[in-house]
Amino acid sequence: MIIETPSRLHLTLLDLNGIYGRIDGGVGITLKNPCLKIGAESVHDGVEVEFSKSCQLINGLVEDYTIKIENSTIKMKNALKIEGDFKFRVESAFPPHSGLGSGTQLSLAVAKLISAMNDQDLTALDLAKIVGRGGTSGIGVESFENGGFIIDGGHKCDEKQGFLPSSASCASPPPIIARYDFPEDWRLILVIPNVERGVSGDKEVNAFQTYCPIPLGEVEKLSHLILMKLMPSILESDLDTFGEAVNKIQGIGFKRIENKLQNPYIAKIMDDLRVAGAAGVGMSSFGPTIFAVTDTNELDIVNAANDALKDVGGEIISTRAQNSGAILLD
Repeated sequence: MIIETPSRLHLTLLDLNGIYGRIDGGVGITLKNPCLKIGAESVHDGVEVEFSKSCQLINGLVEDYTIKIENSTIKMKNALKIEGDFKFRVESAFPPHSGLGSGTQLSLAVAKLISAMNDQDLTALDLAKIVGRGGTSGIGVESFENGGFIIDGGHKCDEKQGFLPSSASCASPPPIIARYDFPEDWRLILVIPNVERGVSGDKEVNAFQTYCPIPLGEVEKLSHLILMKLMPSILESDLDTFGEAVNKIQGIGFKRIENKLQNPYIAKIMDDLRVAGAAGVGMSSFGPTIFAVTDTNELDIVNAANDALKDVGGEIISTRAQNSGAILLD
């Protein structure tokens, strides 16, 4: 059995103040590419993991993916009381700790394969609770299930009492409060520079603990911007307004902190893409993936990205939004 899952952009966390009784909340976009493609078959004993040659070339992927596959398999076997084991083969993937949500997609992909192979029809929410994903943002879980442009409502403060990333949180995935189809004629150009990967692990936990709570005024400004500018722009397919909102988001709330902690090249590349004519430019999660959105001048933006990467190297991916979730192929 084979499954193909999308990646996702995480535009921002909404509320890392909590005065109104909820924390977190997130805004994201599901992407067609890069994607994760992984197959599974039953074996008698031991979890086996293989990788295609292209996956083996991605720095840090084999070790990171192997650990997550093994952990998710153990959790699913325990939850479903399954005997026997599984052999997995990762055919295509995207780099860990790059801001594209590989951890959630991989964990859910393994969980979905195991559940389907054992005739268990579980939702992405059910699977996320078992494998422990979605403890901060619900964007990855909803991307896996339905795709599109997504906003989640965060967690009640009595359920999640501290400011923590998903990797260190045991909270259940938050409720989805808005999900729209994202305009499929808008191009999303991803730029992944070869700089130190976005803050993760203990560094990510420390960032939350150091900079939170975010001032209430910033949270309210961000919420207003999303409700009255970003969301309507999606429904009206208004690219210029959407781009303006994305640009403003970069300097407000926890996204301001995420950008502050990056290699200086990130800010320079973002500026270069705006100068090249991108309607909006942002950083996904803790980076280093940068995204630019346009509908007409894709080549100009790609050329600017190539010029910006001359000193550090990296990858450029031109893609679109995906308004559907993961697919079982066999």
